Amino acid sequence: MAADDEFYSAAERRIEWLIAGIGAIATAAVAFVWDGRAAAGLAAGAILSWVNYRWMKQGVDTLARLSTAQAGTQRAQLPASVYLKFLGRYALLIVAAYAILRAFRPPVASLLAGFFSVVAAVLVEMVGQLFRRSPPPDASS
Repeated sequence: MAADDEFYSAAERRIEWLIAGIGAIATAAVAFVWDGRAAAGLAAGAILSWVNYRWMKQGVDTLARLSTAQAGTQRAQLPASVYLKFLGRYALLIVAAYAILRAFRPPVASLLAGFFSVVAAVLVEMVGQLFRRSPPPDASS
């Protein structure tokens, strides 16, 4: 089981780095092809996408840890911070997107493209998993 946990943790770390890398490469490409405002919008969307992914991952990790720790109890106790992070992700995205669009006036499409950097990162990780050599099966399974 520990090997599975390490496998998934490594994939999550790679996705984080891929979000940042794809966002940076796409920002540079947009700055070269179009203009700085479009590049700034894409960069802002990619940063918000990365923050959203981190908060979602932390919330899911907390829920998994609490469900394991409270497995025998009748009613699980969740800290308010879990609810805050889950709902705060959406509030952050809405408020930040509104502020960015009002203050800097980048093209809306560039901000949305930045938000989709997480989708691109997950797709790259999936394709990488297809070509990655799988470890030999565990003898205890």
